[in-house]
Amino acid sequence: MADAASRLTALAEDVLGARIPVRLRAWDGSEAGPADGPVLIVRERRALRRLLWKPGELGLARAWVAGEIDVEGDLYEVLDRLAGFIWERGEEPRGALETVRDPKVRAAAKALLKLAGPFPPPKPPVEEMRGRSGLRHSRRRDKQAISHHYDVGNDFYALVLGPSMVYSCAYWTERGTLEDAQRDKLDLIARKLRLKEGDRLLDVGCGWGSMAIHAAREYGARVVGITLSREQAAFARKRIADEGLTDRIEIRVQDYRDVTDGPFDAISSIGMAEHVGAVKYREYADILYGLLKPGGRLLNHQISRRPEPDEEAYEVDAFIDAYVFPDGELAPMGRTLTTLEEAGFEVRDVEAIREHYALTLRRWVANLESRWDEAVRLVSPGRARIWRLYMAASAVSFERNRIGVNQFLAVKTPVSGVSGVALRPRVWNEPQKSRESHEPQESQELQKS
Repeated sequence: MADAASRLTALAEDVLGARIPVRLRAWDGSEAGPADGPVLIVRERRALRRLLWKPGELGLARAWVAGEIDVEGDLYEVLDRLAGFIWERGEEPRGALETVRDPKVRAAAKALLKLAGPFPPPKPPVEEMRGRSGLRHSRRRDKQAISHHYDVGNDFYALVLGPSMVYSCAYWTERGTLEDAQRDKLDLIARKLRLKEGDRLLDVGCGWGSMAIHAAREYGARVVGITLSREQAAFARKRIADEGLTDRIEIRVQDYRDVTDGPFDAISSIGMAEHVGAVKYREYADILYGLLKPGGRLLNHQISRRPEPDEEAYEVDAFIDAYVFPDGELAPMGRTLTTLEEAGFEVRDVEAIREHYALTLRRWVANLESRWDEAVRLVSPGRARIWRLYMAASAVSFERNRIGVNQFLAVKTPVSGVSGVALRPRVWNEPQKSRESHEPQESQELQKS
């Protein structure tokens, strides 16, 4: 089985009709492909068996998590080159039957079978999500999915996220550190919501309590934070106690569908709507609308995807679904906006901050790589590899405009039509004195009422 790398390279190039953009090193020590740039390493033959058993992204993901595929050099460069080689070729996707009937694909599969070694394929890595029960996006199944992603240890998340413990896109201004950018993001949301002393804020998907603490400490808000993760809730409650804010913040392990103690002056939902699912999104919007008082504001911070030519053909990313966010779904920005309007909201502002998330993810990856051995001890080699790939690949996806992230400011505008929003948009980006000078009289009166 000499020169396995040349044989694999020839197979890939024959099927895809293009030159492979990275160098390939196989388990026998052979290499093929461009001499410059990073190297994709196939350490074990059984990685090929995974690909034959689960062609495409899931097979590759299993081999990566198991350590059978690796990268030497810049991981971002490998992902960027492969994105153009495999995923962004501009061709119409083919159905499974059409793919199987392709003579090139069939010939490649036979050749790969000879290289792969004896079957059966290896078992999936233990980190893969299995044993889901209940209907998709039911309360029971959502709780399982959230636990799989978030209940992996607060120490691991602290290592990746840093002191801010904010697990969503930061907002990069003139400040240079991740912690500053996350604080700026929380403050931007608070200003968009026009939080003030005594306001009642519901933080949906409150994570480790960062938004709740910021709103209570800096703006005097009274906050209810909800999460389905018990580990997050325990961590958040301790932080709140350490800050001396237990009289202003309540953290609950609760589904958003079970919140009944409205109305609230404002609602923040930061990186939570991705878990809701397309079939439940209108219900989610209706519930949040019902929990706000007239004139109340919603800030919905949500990852989006590019629209598909045929939306019915949209499929959840196999790697993300199996290893990162089980049952998570992304919607196009326009669909989110329409759903909010259908629920009764007046959408007053949409801010796209796609490039900000790429910067954030690169900082998280740097945190993980700088303390790799500690991360492996805290979770497992496989889970650490999952997070490195997931965050680096996501950064590339944001940079290449495959996905985006947007902040929707929506108002439960009362029948009077007085929204409480300043006549000139984006005044929250100005100093406080300037913002006040631009607010219409009726907006100021509504704020006082």
